[in-house]
Amino acid sequence: MSELDQLSINALRFLAVDAVDKAKSGHPGAPLGDSPIAYLLFHKYMRHNPKNSKWPNRDRFVLSNGHASALLYGALHLSGYNVTIDDLKQFRQWGSNTPGHPESLDTDGVEVTTGPLGQGFAMSVGLAIAEKHLAAVYNRPGYDIVDHYTYGLCGDGDMMEGISHEAASLAGTLGLGKLIFLYDDNLISLDGPTELSFTEDVLKRFEGYHWHVQRVADGNDLNAISKAIETAKSVTDKPSLIAVRTVIGYGSPLAGTNKVHGEALSPDDAIKTKETLGWPADKFFYVPEEAQKNWSTIIERGAKYEQEWKSLFAEYKSKFPELAAEYERTQAGKLKDGWEKSLPTFAADAKPIATRNAGNAVMNAFAKDIPELIGGAADLTASTKTILKDGGNFHVDPKGRNIWFGVREFGMCAAVNGMAQHGGLIPYGSTFFTFSDYCKSAIRMAALMHAHSIFVFTHDSIALGEDGPTHQPIEHLMMLRAVPVLTDFRPADANETAAVWRLALERKRPSFMALSRQDLPILDPTKRNIYEGVKHGAYIVEQGSASPDVLIVGTGAELWPALKAAAELKKDGIEVRVVSMPSWKLFEEQSEDYKASIFPDHLPKLAVEAGSPLGWWKYVGRHGDVIGLERFGASAPGAKALEELGFSAANVAKRAKELLERARKAQPALVEK
Repeated sequence: MSELDQLSINALRFLAVDAVDKAKSGHPGAPLGDSPIAYLLFHKYMRHNPKNSKWPNRDRFVLSNGHASALLYGALHLSGYNVTIDDLKQFRQWGSNTPGHPESLDTDGVEVTTGPLGQGFAMSVGLAIAEKHLAAVYNRPGYDIVDHYTYGLCGDGDMMEGISHEAASLAGTLGLGKLIFLYDDNLISLDGPTELSFTEDVLKRFEGYHWHVQRVADGNDLNAISKAIETAKSVTDKPSLIAVRTVIGYGSPLAGTNKVHGEALSPDDAIKTKETLGWPADKFFYVPEEAQKNWSTIIERGAKYEQEWKSLFAEYKSKFPELAAEYERTQAGKLKDGWEKSLPTFAADAKPIATRNAGNAVMNAFAKDIPELIGGAADLTASTKTILKDGGNFHVDPKGRNIWFGVREFGMCAAVNGMAQHGGLIPYGSTFFTFSDYCKSAIRMAALMHAHSIFVFTHDSIALGEDGPTHQPIEHLMMLRAVPVLTDFRPADANETAAVWRLALERKRPSFMALSRQDLPILDPTKRNIYEGVKHGAYIVEQGSASPDVLIVGTGAELWPALKAAAELKKDGIEVRVVSMPSWKLFEEQSEDYKASIFPDHLPKLAVEAGSPLGWWKYVGRHGDVIGLERFGASAPGAKALEELGFSAANVAKRAKELLERARKAQPALVEK
C-alpha cells in the first residue's frame, strides 16, 4: 500500500470516527475496519460520476450493513457527491441529510435505504436483475448502453438474517454475474464474538448457492482485495462473494471486540486511535490536501465515464431511434402516452370473475404498452394469476419479464424494491395476502424509499376457504394501511381492478393490492365512472334516494353483501346509501368537502370488511357499527365461512336495522327525513 493510499484511507476512517464522536452515537468499528474496501471500490473500481448521481449507467454501491453509514457518508463526501463536511458534522441530527442509517431520499449517492440487516443485500439482487434484464432488452452489438456492476458491502449480521439466504439462493439461480459483494468477515457481532451464534462456513454455503467465492486474509491488503475484485469481475455467469478478514475498530484500543461496534469511542480512545494510525490527535474532520486531491480524481474520471457513455448513446440513438426513445422514456419514469386505452372494460352482465383473474386480464391487456413491467410470484403464479402470457421467462432469456422468485416472499419483495430503485422498470411481486407477514419489512422499506414497487396479494380474506386460518388474512389490511406512503387497494370487482392497476402505475409510489379468490359480480361501468371513483378512494355506488336513512360502506368482496342488503332493506322502506371504499389512502388525500359528501355526519354508518375492524371507527363514528373479524377464520368452503362469520347479506341487513334503530332512539332529529 502506498503512502498516498494509506493517507486517503485514514482520511476516510477519521471522518467517520469524528462524525460518530460528535454525535455521541453511531458505529465506529466498521468504518475503521472497512475503509480500505470502500476506498478501493469508490476510487478504483466503480464507474460513477459524483456530480451526477443519477447517471443511468453508473455502477451501484449498496451498504447492506447500514449501521456503518458514517463510512458511506465519508466516502461520498470525499468522492465529490453533495455531502459536505458540515453534513458530516450533523450526523444523526434532526433535519440532516446524514441520518443514522442510509436513506435514499435524504442523501446524494445513496442508492437504497438500508439498516434492517439483510435487506440491502437482497435489494442488490434486485438491482442486478434490473441490469441484466435491461441489458438484454436494449443492448445491441457494439452498443452496450446498459453495462454496469452492483457492488455491495455486508457484515455478519447480514449473513445471519434469513433474507440473505433467500436472496443469495435466488441470485445464484439467476446467474447474476455482475453482482459482487464484499463480506466484512470480522468475527464480531453486537453481542460478542460470532462463535457464540454463527459458526457456519459462509463460503461453503454460498458455493452451494452457485456463487463464486474467495477469501482475503487481510482487510488492509489492497493488492489482495484488488486481485479478488478483478477475479470476481472475470466470472460472468455467477455472482461473487469475497470474504475479507477485517479487524473491527482497527487501530483503536477496543479493536477486535464488540465494544467498538455500536457506540462512539470515548475521547481518550479516539485520541489513542489517531495516534496509533499516525493521525493528528488535535484535528477533527481533517482531510490532508494530498488525500483530498487523490479522492478528487474520481470527479474527473466520473465525468469522462459519463461523457463516453453519452457519446455511445448518441450513436445508438441514431441507429436505433425507437429503442432509444423507449429507453429514455422508461428511465424518466414516464408512461407511454395513451397506454390507458389498452385497459379492458368489463360488462355488468358478464360472468362473475375473481379480482385475481380480472387482474390477470388487465395486466395482459396493457403489457405490450408497459414493457417496463416485470415481476412474478413466490411460487404461486398459478394461484395469484400474475403471469405475463407473452412476457417470456427471465431464467431462460433475461429479456423475459416473468421471474420465478420461488418460495422466498421476503427476498422477492426486497428484490422488487431493488429493481424499482434501479430505474427503467416497474416491478411487482405476488403471493397470498396472509404471507405479506413475511414481506412486511420490505414493504415498509419500499414506503421509506417511495419506491415504485407493486405488491399483488391474492386470497384476500376468509373467503379463500378450505386452507383455513393459517392462510386466511385477518389483521393484514389494517397492518399495511398503517404504513405511511403505501397505497392500499382492495377492489370490489373487475372494473375496480382495472382502475387499481392504472392508479398503481400512475402514482409512482409503492402500493399493494388485495384481490379475491372467489368470483364476484361486476359493477356497471355505464352507470358510473369507476376509475374516477376509485381515484377518490371511496365513492357512492348506490345513492338510496335523495335522503337515505343509513349508509353501508364495503371494501372488496364485501361491497356485494352490502348491495344485496340495501336491496332487501328497500323492501322494508329503508333507503340505503352504499359506498365502495377501495383505498383508505386515496380517500384521505381528498378534500374535506369530498369526504363529507361521501360520509355525511347525520347518516348512521355501517362498515363491512372481512378483516380486523380496527380503524373503521374513524369513518363510521363511535355511534356507528362495523362487521369485521376479531377472531381467526375457519377451514370450510369460502361461502360457508363468510356466512358463519357474519358476512351474509341477511346479517348485514339485520345489523343495519339495529344500527338505525339505535340511532333513532339516541338522536331522532339527525335521522329524520
